[in-house]
Amino acid sequence: MTSNMNKKQCLMTKQNDFLEKETPREKCAVFGIYGKNLDAARLTYFGLYALQHRGQEASGIAASDGNALRVHKAQGLVAQVYAEHDLEKLTGHMAIGHNRYSTSGGSISDHNQPVAGRNDIVALAHNGNLPSTIKLQNFLRKKGFDTNSLNDSELMHLAIKYYLVKGLTLEGAIQKAYPLFTGAFCLMVMTKDKIAAVRDPFGIRPLSLGKLNHSGYVFSSETCAFDTVNAEQIRDVDPGEMVVIDETGLHSYKIAKPNQKLDIFEFVYFSRPDSVLLGKRVYEVRRNLGIQLAKEYPIDADVVIPVPDSAIPAAIGYSGASGIPFEHGLVKNRYIGRTFILPDQRLRDRGVQMKLNPIEEIIKGKRVIVIDDSIVRGTTAQKLVRMIREAGAKEVHLMSSCPPVQFPDFYGIDTPSQKALIAANMTIPQIRDFVGADTVSFLSYKGMIKATGLPENVFCTSCFTGKYPIDIGALAKEINFSFSFQPALIR
Repeated sequence: MTSNMNKKQCLMTKQNDFLEKETPREKCAVFGIYGKNLDAARLTYFGLYALQHRGQEASGIAASDGNALRVHKAQGLVAQVYAEHDLEKLTGHMAIGHNRYSTSGGSISDHNQPVAGRNDIVALAHNGNLPSTIKLQNFLRKKGFDTNSLNDSELMHLAIKYYLVKGLTLEGAIQKAYPLFTGAFCLMVMTKDKIAAVRDPFGIRPLSLGKLNHSGYVFSSETCAFDTVNAEQIRDVDPGEMVVIDETGLHSYKIAKPNQKLDIFEFVYFSRPDSVLLGKRVYEVRRNLGIQLAKEYPIDADVVIPVPDSAIPAAIGYSGASGIPFEHGLVKNRYIGRTFILPDQRLRDRGVQMKLNPIEEIIKGKRVIVIDDSIVRGTTAQKLVRMIREAGAKEVHLMSSCPPVQFPDFYGIDTPSQKALIAANMTIPQIRDFVGADTVSFLSYKGMIKATGLPENVFCTSCFTGKYPIDIGALAKEINFSFSFQPALIR
């Protein structure tokens, strides 16, 4: 693909960002499979299809038959990236896959994953982000490598490859390189005859292990993909653990002391509702978030409507707990998210209307509670409230099923800088006035934790608290840590 085409696709992606929902955007999915007599690449394709929600910019698969690695990757959705002849070329009983939403290095196709060059000895797929790559870069530069054009995933790939070339096994190479990785990472690493799944010591991003019909093993960012390939979940890959599969079976290595800190946004927004995290069904947690909202903010209203899709369970929970009827008052255009047709300015200005359309009969003359999973920049919320009022709503009460987002993420989620976070720059009365709602409500921090049914100490809650479990290095200078939580409801 030419550099001109790369630039054109980057421009298309940027032009279409206005169509994306204004919540933090998910950052990548990984999938891996090993088993004799399996069509591993095809099963990986189905797994990536189930994980499409975690990344929509690019997709890739690396496969091996025990003799050589073969890779296919390109910009686009899973259904666009692979044709039948692509999968036929990816022969072998083992494969790893990746769906990408760019974190480090931008969205050009040069950074698509799995990371692997032509005739490479190792392929790597990464979910997460390293806020600091100083250790990695210093190590590689001392070894004579030019690191200027490499993103965090490519730096990790190069470090592991360095040790493999030195003669170490895959297990040994990963263990030697692991201390250089400062940040959040779930890795799938594959040589011609082994697959390794690796997780950072804090388990910021999810990764699970499953078994496939007693004939192989599967790894996935989320358990929903196991159902797609008829696999059964065994357990999570533990924080600080490396699980290796080869012809002798499955082997586990504890390479760092675990300190579980799963990103709580996986429950709030990112993961599919049918996935299981830390033993909890995501749908049930989101419904509990809505139940907790109803307890904290009882409002006299006529109808509860969600912003589809991730806020639907919370809205159902609020409706059930409050007795206020639930309705699908907003219809989502599910085919608008990623397009290679550039909209003109008039359509760009109507981005929310392109993606969401109100049903007037449900809204007109009603006191409406609108539940969203989060309020980040606030500009989409402003357009949404205006659209609902134009549909005839008598009152609009906007609710977030999580607390105010006051700090950016540095662990593999696309949140804006702190300067662009509305809750970091406005009081809640100001937010209410800005979006034009009658009330604005945020679920309390304690209410969010309670809804999960899990202890607070197993979560990373940095977006709400500013407490970053992994050192963010020089990025800390950009953060104002003086915020305190605002009162959650202003009438």
